[in-house]
Amino acid sequence: MLYSMTGYGRAEAILKDKTCLIEVKSLNGKQFDVRLNCPSLLKPYEVEIRNKLNEALFRGSVECSISIKSNGVNKPVSVNKELAKSYYQPIMELANELGIGTENILSTILKMPDVVSSSNEVLTEEEWKFIFELLNQAIQHLIKHRAEEGKSIEKDLLEKIIAIEAQQAVVEIHEPNRRDKIKDGMVKLLEQHVGADKYDQNRLEQELIYYIEKIDISEERVRLKNHCDYFKAMLNDGDPCKGKKLSFILQEIGREINTTGSKANDVDIQKAVIMMKDELEKAKEQILNVL
Repeated sequence: MLYSMTGYGRAEAILKDKTCLIEVKSLNGKQFDVRLNCPSLLKPYEVEIRNKLNEALFRGSVECSISIKSNGVNKPVSVNKELAKSYYQPIMELANELGIGTENILSTILKMPDVVSSSNEVLTEEEWKFIFELLNQAIQHLIKHRAEEGKSIEKDLLEKIIAIEAQQAVVEIHEPNRRDKIKDGMVKLLEQHVGADKYDQNRLEQELIYYIEKIDISEERVRLKNHCDYFKAMLNDGDPCKGKKLSFILQEIGREINTTGSKANDVDIQKAVIMMKDELEKAKEQILNVL
């Protein structure tokens, strides 16, 4: 089963006088990268939150937003006077430059970040466990979203591999005729430039055998089949994080297709190779979405 790196999860609940909302989003990324936006109440638990996200989501560019709101309960507050003073001067200068009145400057300053905060507010152990469990719920919703999108990606990738195998079957059909075409072409050239009865038939056979051995694609066909079989087996592997492995297999598939094309020396086989390359490029683009 495949998982997409793209997903979204949300969880919201109320505990006593607090409402907690957690949103987790993930996008494609080569490694794990997280942006965490949480209130100062959760700063002591930031490492645990990051570790949980990393442990559960593996890869991708992850954004986690946590908000905690009090439900109308009166609590003591403190005003950071020094911070408020530091806001005052630049706000006054900006207001004067723009010709804006300064009657409401105090209310503006009080709305600035960290000027007004709850005094000595800390989370209890019960509240932290509640928030951590809510985080887990949001993550599980995201993973479910990843799995749903992964199903469509898996179907699409399988179709691409089957299409490559179908074109490989076309190559096998034209392979026996290729040797006859090569021999006929060489004989025709010799007859045109040397004469019909003026070349050594035995030497021609020797050169033909040598040339055909150089452009033989039987090994490439076998390896390509093995890589495609391995890719399909990996799709059913239980590892939830296998995007990189599948990408490496696609690279090997591409190597065999390219070698087949360079040795083809046949119009019909070249057409099949082009079709295989087209399907391969589509698969490579799609694999970038896989966890």
